[in-house]
Amino acid sequence: LAAGASCVMLGSLFAGLDESPGELVISGGRRYKTYRGMGSEGAMNAGSADRYGQAEKYQQTDKPNIKFVPEGVEGLVAYRGPLAEFVYQLVGGLRASLGYTGCGSIELFRERARFCRVSGATVIENHPHDIRITKESPNYTVEHVRD
Repeated sequence: LAAGASCVMLGSLFAGLDESPGELVISGGRRYKTYRGMGSEGAMNAGSADRYGQAEKYQQTDKPNIKFVPEGVEGLVAYRGPLAEFVYQLVGGLRASLGYTGCGSIELFRERARFCRVSGATVIENHPHDIRITKESPNYTVEHVRD
């Protein structure tokens, strides 16, 4: 938003929510939901090929296993619970950002935003470290924090 975006693609961000399609699975003692991007081979075989300009090619062949050129992946995403609680966290993060920058609106946020390069080491250092988390917060999960 600070860079001027008026819309965003958030498919994988919302994929772990209760309201999203996908099965809930447990792997390594953690909960995940299955995720299939619309450009993945599985989604294209299930009917999304027309969105990627490959449906006509699919319909013109009698081969059941035609090869698509996938533009997405299938996998597992962290389970995030209900939509309402997740959106509450997102809005809270936005409000905090506006507060840290002294901006009362997104328009002002865009005008005042300054960007700086941050290294991977800085990202790690700025998050909880050198601690074994025993109670996760909605915005800090163990899988995203190194030991």
